[in-house]
Amino acid sequence: MRTLLRAVAEPRATRAAYWNEVVAGCLGGLDLRLDDGPDDRDELLIGTVGPLQVAVSRSGPGEATRTAAHARREDPGRYALFVQAEGLTVSEQDGRVARFAPGDIGICDLSRPLHCAYSERRAVMLSYPKALSPLPEHRVADLTGVGIPGSDGTAALVSGLVRQLPEHLDADDGASGARIGTAILDLVNVGLAARLDQERTLPVETRTRALLHRCRGFIESHLADTALTPAAVAAAHHISLRYLHRLFEPTGESVAALIRSRRLDRCRRDLLDPSLQDRPVAAIGARWGLTSPAHFNRVFKLQFGLPPAEYRTVHGAWDGNRLAL
Repeated sequence: MRTLLRAVAEPRATRAAYWNEVVAGCLGGLDLRLDDGPDDRDELLIGTVGPLQVAVSRSGPGEATRTAAHARREDPGRYALFVQAEGLTVSEQDGRVARFAPGDIGICDLSRPLHCAYSERRAVMLSYPKALSPLPEHRVADLTGVGIPGSDGTAALVSGLVRQLPEHLDADDGASGARIGTAILDLVNVGLAARLDQERTLPVETRTRALLHRCRGFIESHLADTALTPAAVAAAHHISLRYLHRLFEPTGESVAALIRSRRLDRCRRDLLDPSLQDRPVAAIGARWGLTSPAHFNRVFKLQFGLPPAEYRTVHGAWDGNRLAL
């Protein structure tokens, strides 16, 4: 379930105090100062995904300060990880200062003072109980006030997934939400452990689940590559092909089957995209690594019941909402 709060919903006379209280509710107390006062740029989308509390903040330029007094009055016992989506932020905690550009990741301890100043921006924040972190608190403290580039490796996967979290705020808050939230938290813990050279201290199941998620992320980002095979996935993650197959066994789907089904799903979406209606069917298959027209026709029909050209003819009149299904 998601809740969208807007600053302009409150009368101007009481808006500043109201918006400070709203934003403070996410962090357990703070002082908020906005250069132009709360206006129509300021909104907060909040919800939960499994064990994670998620907040998507849009704001005009300003700064937020959580003091030692705030922390003493209300210690939530939580970490907050945020990903800069738009704009710039400069964050300070534990004597360290970092600058965050879009895609960058930061971690802060809500039990201690912090300060951040930002331009007009959008950021996605997720918070979780410290008890869900397998890393010692004194080691996580080494990463507060540190910018983590979200450009490659596990950090890139975490950055991308966190920015997609708002799409899952309406997910079932039972099993579905738990799976999504746990998957992201596993990757967060592995990513932080890697920065601290502490991966071997993590529980085996956490490392195993995170490796599975990384393999899935690699597959998703390389679907257009004709060289994408189970062997290529294994090599990219420095594991044997046999171990890769064992890793996927509990999912009930082989690596090759996952690659094929994800490619076909991308093809299906392109076939139903009005902006691509003039693109030949064979070109759509080739775009997603299916370079043999005969093979593309055969496997597409097996998965969706019709050859791709016929599927496009039958279903191509769907409206935009159904195209997204």
